[in-house]
Amino acid sequence: MAGRRFALPPLAFPRLPAGMRLLRTTPFRLALLYVGLFVLSVGVILLVVYRTTAGFLEQEIGDTIAAEVAGLQEQYQRRGLQGLAEVVRGRSGIPHTNSLYLLTTPDGKVLAGNLSGWPPLPPGQLFDSTDWVHFKVADNVGVADRPSTAKAATFTLPGQFRLLVGRDMSELDQMRERMVASLGWIVGVTILLALGGGLLLSRGAMHRIEMINRTTRQIMSGDLGGRVPPGSGGDELDRLAQNLNAMLDQIERLMTGMRQVTESVAHDLRTPLTRLRSRIELALIQETDDDAVYRAVLQDTIAEADRLLATFAALLSIAEAESGAKRTDFVPVALAEVVALAADLYEPVAEERGQTLSIAIRGEPTVRGNGQLLAQALSNLLDNAIKYTPEGGRIALELHGAAPGQAARITVADDGPGIPEEMRGEVLRRFVRLDASRASPGNGLGLSLVEAVAHLHGASLLLEDNRPGLRISILLPPEAAAEGASGTGGAGAPARAA
Repeated sequence: MAGRRFALPPLAFPRLPAGMRLLRTTPFRLALLYVGLFVLSVGVILLVVYRTTAGFLEQEIGDTIAAEVAGLQEQYQRRGLQGLAEVVRGRSGIPHTNSLYLLTTPDGKVLAGNLSGWPPLPPGQLFDSTDWVHFKVADNVGVADRPSTAKAATFTLPGQFRLLVGRDMSELDQMRERMVASLGWIVGVTILLALGGGLLLSRGAMHRIEMINRTTRQIMSGDLGGRVPPGSGGDELDRLAQNLNAMLDQIERLMTGMRQVTESVAHDLRTPLTRLRSRIELALIQETDDDAVYRAVLQDTIAEADRLLATFAALLSIAEAESGAKRTDFVPVALAEVVALAADLYEPVAEERGQTLSIAIRGEPTVRGNGQLLAQALSNLLDNAIKYTPEGGRIALELHGAAPGQAARITVADDGPGIPEEMRGEVLRRFVRLDASRASPGNGLGLSLVEAVAHLHGASLLLEDNRPGLRISILLPPEAAAEGASGTGGAGAPARAA
């Protein structure tokens, strides 16, 4: 069963045509929203331009008509009705003029002007009261075969004579039609360009999102090695891909570690459990009345059970450190106190083995972390150093305080056999022991716990050659270490290494 993978059946998603999938994407919907806002903005701007331009031209025509009306009024006051009629005839006879004039009697008879009759609109009541009227001059005029309209001011003169002064509005109407048509084309082209840009942007975003979906489906099918292809733009989707890949790396690492732990526990605990059962079985088979024999068997059984419990305790400590559950409960921890407590605990042990344990504390750095786990990690380092250093050897425990912008460093160095450079990465795995150390008590979990605690605190674990021996250092990053910070969260007494 070792190493076997169980693949989940892939989820079945309804397959839609590419065009339909594109229309249902969030980027395309956002693009449509932006298209609507953009077209609305362009439409408002064009409407303002149209109203401003057309209104300005119409105002100019009105001012021109008003000026002509003022001139005709002056002529009437100076020369009377006959003089006004002569002026109207003269101005009406100008070829290709856009001006319209009409002077009629009370019964509608034309006295002068270039209109055949009074338009079917109510005339003004007083001479000094102006009514602006719009009317159709002809139905079909010119090459374009368009209706001709006019704008005019009407007056009622003394004696109920009526006067109309206006301008042909055909050119202005034609210009308005062209502007409206141009505005329609502009809005249409704007919508097409905006939709094309929205489709293009949506297609690019959908392609990148589809790569993320493809990777997640690959992960769900059981292949933990799938990753999202990183982009080069550095935008939100690229950062999302980076975070997803980092999360998948962590998941794969945890799954691999869990599988290795399961296999290692099954392999490494089978022997002590078998030995434990055999010892008890032999004691039951053996017929003797000597209580000392049974007592010895029970003592050996208890010792074997203690070793098994220590192994499980170490595994639980590693799981606690790797879970990151304590990260939100980090408190200030004085590293000098942790190092001093560890030195007090292990200095008598080193003396019993004929070794020298030297302690050097330089500075009083404080870090945010879990004091109990830091103490456990340091205890494991000291326990390994004492275990593998020969009699008469030297062990050094050092703490270097963090200067501003620098890391706090805890170092345990010995002059024992050391670890070959090519094996320094392997010994951090669970249940890994070098051939030379298999005769020594232990379960191969000590350095695994140290590495897990360092990772939990964002620290680096360095294994270096001490020439001779091994030098192991824990470097806490500058943002986690503060020189001379006051107060501690309780370092906790270092526990014996597993």
